[in-house]
Amino acid sequence: MMKAHVYVTLKKTVLDPQGQTIQNALKKMQYKAVNDVRQGKYFVLDLDNSLDAAAAKAEVESIAKDVLTNPVIEEFSYKLEEGA
Repeated sequence: MMKAHVYVTLKKTVLDPQGQTIQNALKKMQYKAVNDVRQGKYFVLDLDNSLDAAAAKAEVESIAKDVLTNPVIEEFSYKLEEGA
């Protein structure tokens, strides 16, 4: 079985108030090594066994673009994992 791990985050040009709140809390808790926090979403997709790597890549990219992200403010990355 193949799995896709999809990570969706706000684009760097978009203000991330939740990430900023987390960063501020970390500083107050004395975690001084953290310079920036960007929050996001994580999805795991179990893919059909009939897909080869190229078809899986195309399917995941289409799903990420059309369903999982708002392309105006978000971007995505993913990794495919075989044999999961």
